[in-house]
Amino acid sequence: MIFIKKHAADKGTVLAMCDEELIGRVLQQGKLFIDLSKYSDFYRGELVSEEKAKEMVEVDDLYSANVVGERSVAVMMNKGLVGKSDVRKVGNVPFVQIFKVDF
Repeated sequence: MIFIKKHAADKGTVLAMCDEELIGRVLQQGKLFIDLSKYSDFYRGELVSEEKAKEMVEVDDLYSANVVGERSVAVMMNKGLVGKSDVRKVGNVPFVQIFKVDF
């Protein structure tokens, strides 16, 4: 299961997605870390299946996304929003950040 939460922002939606079992953990590798304990409220929204998460990702209004975990990252890859080269890992856990840049 995946936690998905949409945050309204001036320029669109900020999407937060995280694999359920990662909430409450601090992922660290060298100086790089993701604190899913302190910032769990940012990610903890609706708990849904991978298929439902894919349906909930609305590309047109997406301004940025913070996505953590194998299943969550796979959803974004299946939507065609990221490729393998966009994915980083911290503590062997994949994550991706997406930003829409307006010129």
